Amino acid sequence: MNPILPSQLPSLDALAQAGQKPASSAPGEAEGAPFADVLKQALAEVNDSRTNAEQEARNLISGNSTDMHTAILAVQKADVSFQMMMAVRSKLVDAYREVMRMQM
Repeated sequence: MNPILPSQLPSLDALAQAGQKPASSAPGEAEGAPFADVLKQALAEVNDSRTNAEQEARNLISGNSTDMHTAILAVQKADVSFQMMMAVRSKLVDAYREVMRMQM
């Protein structure tokens, strides 16, 4: 079984693209997609991964598919995507708490 590399996760690609600056942007100009859009896209991709894993498992259980490898791979990919999403969520909550603790 081949391990799933973090670079293969679609949500990481979206986050990586958000952090890159376009070469032709002028100073002061808004760059890239808004963070909220990137976050929504990443959540949608995690949800798609979960839906795909659920469908693969149903196909395997109902006998429509005999490819256990694909079903297990889809479930593992959904699990890794979900864990990555939870790690990002925890970092965002920690950052929010840190900002709230700042004294002005």
